[in-house]
Amino acid sequence: MAKTKPGKKDLETYTIRGTAKVVRPGDCVLMRPSDSDKPPYVARVEKIEADHRNNVKVRCRWYYRPEESIGGRRQFHGAKELFLSDHFDVQSAHTIEGKCIVHSFKNYTKLENVGTEDYFCRFEYKASNGSFTPDRVAVYCKCEMPYNPDDLMVQCEGCKDWFHPSCMGMTIEEAKKLDQFLCSECSSDDDTRRSLNSFPVSPIADETKVQSR
Repeated sequence: MAKTKPGKKDLETYTIRGTAKVVRPGDCVLMRPSDSDKPPYVARVEKIEADHRNNVKVRCRWYYRPEESIGGRRQFHGAKELFLSDHFDVQSAHTIEGKCIVHSFKNYTKLENVGTEDYFCRFEYKASNGSFTPDRVAVYCKCEMPYNPDDLMVQCEGCKDWFHPSCMGMTIEEAKKLDQFLCSECSSDDDTRRSLNSFPVSPIADETKVQSR
């Protein structure tokens, strides 16, 4: 008579091999790629389980980098941007090489210092057809592009919109020296650069201003 194999058991934690870092369901982790030349994969741990031989597996939900998506990387994608996909997988826990934090877009823009383990996500991605949720986001500048937190932008004191210096005929160095800025539409003359004391240099996430096209 054949013996019944003992079932799997769920684990509450897993300690990354060679470290003291503890992983729990819901944590985001860095997973070792098969190609050592590639950056680590990023995944969210959904479940941790061990079999009767104490081999630990993790059920994970993959994050995609923009270049891994069907549409590829676009100008407004940040260097640390990820898409939460609908791609689930089961991997050996031994492939986990570290932990990371995937922030909301709003929280990421508030970070004073971005560390190597900091990422952000503002889209969910359906891997089968390349669609995104949400499919519309706030746009800025006369180029009508979503905000890339890696890019410096200047705010117009008139209309309160945000602009890329290059779109307004300025260099980044010139923009950093400005204390106040008026876009060409708000300026009463051709002088779109005036000096006062201070101005903010990154937009706050504005969900009410959505792409109309």
